[in-house]
Amino acid sequence: MSACSAKCLAAGLLTVLAGNPVVAGDYFEVEPGVDLYYEDHGEGLPIVLVPGWTFTTEVFEHQVAAFSGTHRVITFDPRSHGRSTVTLEGNNYVTQGADLARLLDHLKVEKPVLVGWSFGCLATWEFVKIRSTEAAAGHMCIDLSPTPMTGQEGDWTEGSIADISGLFDAVQTARGHRDAIHWYADEVMIEQDYTPALARWIEDQSTHSPPWVAAAYLASGNFSNYLVTAKEVDARIPSAFVVAEHWSGTAKAYLAKHTPNSEVHVFGGHMMFWEYPDRFNRVLAGFIAGIE
Repeated sequence: MSACSAKCLAAGLLTVLAGNPVVAGDYFEVEPGVDLYYEDHGEGLPIVLVPGWTFTTEVFEHQVAAFSGTHRVITFDPRSHGRSTVTLEGNNYVTQGADLARLLDHLKVEKPVLVGWSFGCLATWEFVKIRSTEAAAGHMCIDLSPTPMTGQEGDWTEGSIADISGLFDAVQTARGHRDAIHWYADEVMIEQDYTPALARWIEDQSTHSPPWVAAAYLASGNFSNYLVTAKEVDARIPSAFVVAEHWSGTAKAYLAKHTPNSEVHVFGGHMMFWEYPDRFNRVLAGFIAGIE
């Protein structure tokens, strides 16, 4: 039995022992010593779901359930996230996009609908940058600007340089990382009551990545600039953005200027696809119907 198969079997056994249904997961060695955990459900037009900074396949539970009966739904834990190998190298979004391309080659996926959440959009844009717009059937970005940090007033960004610097400083330690994600989830990601059980679920996903990994991805994400690629996507294939209400005014003006052909949907907080799955899934279903 290969190491990857052994890992998958162990994960399945633990899931059964916990009284939960077995997940259709496996591992792919994206480069020597680096295994990516992925899930591949259903058949049909492929939908690829990419989680954001330090998060995992678990955040897309409602989308997998809703679409895997009619589509092929693929999601994965990026390197140094979740069940994938924690590695010293490649903890950036250029590598994550290349890892995504290798994984889809391995699975023989052609022209998927790419759906990225937050910094996961950087990986999907990087995939398009590597392979061209012809390699995707459509692109949906959930709540991220193609330019996360610019220093220019009026741009849709992740925050001021001072805000981003403060978050980067906070995630340098395990305690700081957990405290930072607790605050961010309660204030930005989730609108409902941030119960202890919900906090544990969210924070455990994020803090599975060590602080030095979290810091590396945070810096990589904020210094990324995919505006050229986002404009190419907007011009050549179906494109959509789903934006949280808290910065919708700035985001809509920015997108109208730079990606005028893209659909824009506004509701909820940063994790609206999980918190309001029925509404989000209707948006995604409508987007996919326009492609099919």
